[in-house]
Amino acid sequence: MTQLQFLKLNDGWNAEPNAPSLHVSFDEKAALLTFELNPWRYTAAPGEKATLRFENCSRWNWDATNDHGWYSGKGRYARQAPAWGEFYEVRGEEKLGGQIDWEIRFPDPVGAGHFLFYFRDETLEFIATDWSMTRHGS
Repeated sequence: MTQLQFLKLNDGWNAEPNAPSLHVSFDEKAALLTFELNPWRYTAAPGEKATLRFENCSRWNWDATNDHGWYSGKGRYARQAPAWGEFYEVRGEEKLGGQIDWEIRFPDPVGAGHFLFYFRDETLEFIATDWSMTRHGS
């Protein structure tokens, strides 16, 4: 069995820790995750939002695992991921994304990766070929 690696992707920014106001939408083959940024720990204006764009998003999952569940050992990566509340790319999985009840949009493209974001009250995962972030006002 391969050891999983969690590559932290949110360097210098993160979601608002209490009420990030999550919204998921789709633009052709891309998934768009919009949320409020954390203005207390990072450089962000109060109410400033970010949108993560997941290119060629073939599958996604919105799970109810929250911070309490994660710290008590619940959730697929509770004892493996380095920290709660971060945005990761998960590497080294035998089956990309593992065995969960995914919302499937189309077959996984070549070169897809597994992106995982832990929010206070839920966990979101995307299987996609790449990601990018844009910031915008409230």
